[in-house]
Amino acid sequence: MKGDIIQRLSTFGGAGMRLKTPLCQTTEVSAVLKTELSSDSLCGNLEEQLCSRKKNSLHPATAVISHLALSKMVHKELLDAGKKPGLEIWRVEKMELAPVPKELYGKFFTGDSYLLLHTSKSTPTFHSIHIWHGQEASPDERGCAAIFMVQLDDHLGQSPTQYSEFQGNESSTFQSYFKKGIRYMKGGIASGFKQVVQNSIRPTVLHVKGRRNITAMEVDMNWSSFNNGDCFIIDLGKVFYLWVGKNANRFERLKTTGLAIEIRDSERQGQAALEHVEEGSEPEEIIKLLGPKPDLPDPVQDDDAADLKNTKKASLYRISDATGTMKKTLIAEINPFKQDMLHQDEIFLLDNGVDRRVFIWKGKMANKEERKAAKEIANKVISDEGYPSNTQVIVLPDGAETMAFKQFFSNWLDKDETTGPCQAFINSKIAKVAQIPFDATALYNNSAMAAFHGMVDDGSGKVQIWRVEGGDKVPVDPSTYGQFFGGDCYLVLYSYNTGGREKHIIYTWSVQGLKCSKDELGASAFLTVNLDDSMGGVATQVRVTQGQEPAHLMSLFKGKPLIIHAGGTSRKHGESQPANKRLFHIRHTSTAAHRIVEVEPVAPSLNTNDIFVLKTQAFVYVWCGKGANPQEMDAAKYISDLLGGTVTEVEETKEPEMFWSALGGKKDYQTSPLLQMTIKQPRLFGCSNKTGSLIADEVPGEFTQMDLAPDDVMILDIWEQIFVWIGKEANETEKTGSPKIAQDYINSDPSGRHGIPISLVKQGMEPPTFTGWFLAWDPKMWDKSTTP
Repeated sequence: MKGDIIQRLSTFGGAGMRLKTPLCQTTEVSAVLKTELSSDSLCGNLEEQLCSRKKNSLHPATAVISHLALSKMVHKELLDAGKKPGLEIWRVEKMELAPVPKELYGKFFTGDSYLLLHTSKSTPTFHSIHIWHGQEASPDERGCAAIFMVQLDDHLGQSPTQYSEFQGNESSTFQSYFKKGIRYMKGGIASGFKQVVQNSIRPTVLHVKGRRNITAMEVDMNWSSFNNGDCFIIDLGKVFYLWVGKNANRFERLKTTGLAIEIRDSERQGQAALEHVEEGSEPEEIIKLLGPKPDLPDPVQDDDAADLKNTKKASLYRISDATGTMKKTLIAEINPFKQDMLHQDEIFLLDNGVDRRVFIWKGKMANKEERKAAKEIANKVISDEGYPSNTQVIVLPDGAETMAFKQFFSNWLDKDETTGPCQAFINSKIAKVAQIPFDATALYNNSAMAAFHGMVDDGSGKVQIWRVEGGDKVPVDPSTYGQFFGGDCYLVLYSYNTGGREKHIIYTWSVQGLKCSKDELGASAFLTVNLDDSMGGVATQVRVTQGQEPAHLMSLFKGKPLIIHAGGTSRKHGESQPANKRLFHIRHTSTAAHRIVEVEPVAPSLNTNDIFVLKTQAFVYVWCGKGANPQEMDAAKYISDLLGGTVTEVEETKEPEMFWSALGGKKDYQTSPLLQMTIKQPRLFGCSNKTGSLIADEVPGEFTQMDLAPDDVMILDIWEQIFVWIGKEANETEKTGSPKIAQDYINSDPSGRHGIPISLVKQGMEPPTFTGWFLAWDPKMWDKSTTP
């Protein structure tokens, strides 16, 4: 206990976040540590002695110890941490932890430090702990956050992956939690900024940067903060002006709009207007605020953009005290490494400092002294090598390795695998990982199962549905509950009883950014707030986008599947006439619910892993793919009865000629056997070689078709094959140089792969082997305007 505390206090002030004085070397603390650390009742003895010695003039570092009590006990705010899947965030406030309201997730003050915990939905559960430091956070706050990370790691059995994050250099894992973007706000707790959803709003300007990893930095309220190539959000409280430079592209405009909508809906409850402003067309309110617009400069190029070839270099070291003293021994000077270089009874350090990352791998059988020394050695490496102070230190327990770590090994094998590297992931039917089976009858006494599947109950409560129309909500005929039209927005109110209390959930469903009008999207947010207010503001609000409906929403329709009709509208006197040919894609979920989505009636829409229903004027075919779940057949029969007509079941490879004729002829479709088993996690990158060097920017988290930017060249890496997707608006240099981009990507692969097949894919001409990796691929998505 004694050595553990001293060691941790001396190491967690490390590179980029050192305390003014190392905690265990502070005179006042040292005296107490020497006399009191032998006691198991540290909380009382240490706190009392420190406070009595310094009274009201505690040394800053001593204050940290006094507040944390340096005991075996975890901070009270962390006692229930990690029990539910999802993200939890705390801010360090005067050496204490304060939970951040969920409405403010993604908003960070540059003068503060934060503690974050992400808990997976998978079984077994995986935890990731992050400490995030703003550029202006004090050394004491940084050290305090690091100690809270130690407490939380101990509380969770020292099994979590740990990340040290710094403003502007966040890991892709961290970025994946905030798909709409990360906001950096001026000030912090020391400046009096409280983390509340304020009624009075301070006017601010946010400079939006990034195409995949979106960040918004608060800048000064004057024209000197602007340029002609980026987008800015001018937040005046009741109105957001989305100012667009003359050289900004459509993709950047779309991302800026998404971020503004996120702020409006989460912090303003939808009650703020969004106005788009083109450079040179500023309204009077902006001119009064900023003055007449001068000529603006071009955007400054990001000097931190690194050549992919250089950032993928690494060295591997062993940390051991086998000789009696703690030593760092070089195992391999350059990657790729071999997995058998790692041993479970030792600690290893992977130095990827050229990309501002240092990894610590903890073997299951490594001794405590080596575990404690690892982070201190990592900080010394950062200092000795002259790496930037915001270099990340990532601690990985044996068995919880990330792809960012595994990519440096030539043939990483996870448990029960024969090829690698691999990271199993789950969709509705894929993955050989232990899952909690769904049992509706056990929801009320099995909280783990309820959390895993996102089910608050079995869906047997009261359901009311409205369609958004003309700024108001119109009741939907209950006989059609469960059927949604892509041209509409809907409000779904679910009421249920638990513990003798009535609770409510409001689902706001839309096809955001594609088919619903901007007016209806804005009205849906406003109507959601009004509906919540009418019930006393106690409802849980859930925004839902087509194709990403949570399992609980799909369970509300009394055994009926969720049906999404393509386009059109269900409103009275405005219904679109159904097409002569219609194709419906059926997919089974882990909770036994089904989603039925109308797709384009062509052969490439088929997928060997699912069941499809084809409706023509003459017949109804139920097509069963070889990898389909048999339970999907019930949903197929339901939609067939709804459509009407004589039903004919067809097995894959035994289709009659009339079937293919109705689909415009037999063509290739997704038949990949990889989708029927545990597969390697696909990765998507935006790539550019405009500067002469390959720059690759990974899309964080789960990617969608919306992440394919028409003015970019993208790389989809599925390990056995590389796809190079060429957007229609990519520049000629990138279009003609795309084969070289792909080869540069392979050559820079830290795992040493070679001889990988490379396929060039043009926007609008994507084959099924490419589109099959994207959920709910829409071949006509780019036919719609993406300009806000």
